Amino acid sequence: MTTADATVARSAATTLPRKKIRWGEQAVRVVLFVAAAISVLTTVGIVVSLVVPSIDFFREVGPTDFFFGTTWAPLFLDAKFGVVPLVVGTFVISFWSALIAFPLGLGVAIYLSEYAPARVTSFLKPILEILAAIPTVVLGYFALTFVTPFLRDQLGVQVEIFNALAASLVIGVMLIPTVATLSEDAMAAVPRDLRDGGYALGADKLQVSTKIVVPAAISGIIAAFVLAFSRAVGETMVVLIAAGQLPQITFDPRETIETITAFIGATGNGDVPRGSIEYDTIFAVGLTLFVMTLIMNLISIRLVRKYREVYE
Repeated sequence: MTTADATVARSAATTLPRKKIRWGEQAVRVVLFVAAAISVLTTVGIVVSLVVPSIDFFREVGPTDFFFGTTWAPLFLDAKFGVVPLVVGTFVISFWSALIAFPLGLGVAIYLSEYAPARVTSFLKPILEILAAIPTVVLGYFALTFVTPFLRDQLGVQVEIFNALAASLVIGVMLIPTVATLSEDAMAAVPRDLRDGGYALGADKLQVSTKIVVPAAISGIIAAFVLAFSRAVGETMVVLIAAGQLPQITFDPRETIETITAFIGATGNGDVPRGSIEYDTIFAVGLTLFVMTLIMNLISIRLVRKYREVYE
């Protein structure tokens, strides 16, 4: 036998047996792929369902009149299609809700992560989850029938029957569990060594919490803030019930306003004939809301990547 033949024989003898196909693993891979594909196809379907009617809408209404117009009256005889009042109303609700949810939610997260004993944490977290599970239609009627009368009769705040303040207060409380839970998870991921280093330098618990833990978890906290703000932008039932349906440009939360989602919810269930320009406004403002939330999510991704801390 030649040297080459011996080498070939030795290689054949040392060749590993063919790996057996694991059908269970393949099935799991297929299921996961199908789940990811469904998510992508659903997103594509939503975009298509918004874009196609919006194209018909913008053939009759100029984009300049729509995006820069200051009067919104699509169902009137002399129709006006300026979406600015709806955008302003949406951001007024979101701003005041964030002003309530962000500091309170972050405070709850700091308490649960740094101060609360394990027994207290195990008791408070389910309560937060229950608060997050309350249907928004219930919260809307709570804002209308309890918060608004309380503001008017007990606190003396001169608000309209339908007002942005009551809706913002309730939405802000509704968002506290989202901010608190996600922020607390981000703080829990901060290594214990950072805390111990702070204590070794003479810092107290408040200084360690606010000057070490919070900055170290800032990327997760920002993600929690943006998610909560996006949810406030997309909230429908609370603003539809408690904030009213009067589209106007005002930054006074005591006034009646209308948001994009409130218009979609009210008009979509009305008697607007399908295929009309009034019906297509639903998709035009829906596309506007979609683009707004997409921009906010892109900004949040940029901020999270910029301030992300990686620990080993």
